[in-house]
Amino acid sequence: MSAKRYPVVIERTSTGYSAYSPDVPGCASTGKTEEEVRRNFQEALEFHFEGLHLAGEPIPEPSSSVDYVEVAA
Repeated sequence: MSAKRYPVVIERTSTGYSAYSPDVPGCASTGKTEEEVRRNFQEALEFHFEGLHLAGEPIPEPSSSVDYVEVAA
């Protein structure tokens, strides 16, 4: 199986960080630091995909792109 790259959105929360991917509904993770939430989200994706595979469901393809827009504040 080849590796695929999924975009991840990391948001600061009142207790740390949360992460999700717009390409993988229903999969999210949390962590106390950005590094921890990235690591936790990668593990969550792997677990989520394993569950989809066992259920005979397709693994979603990465389809979103990430960019930034700069505006004067």
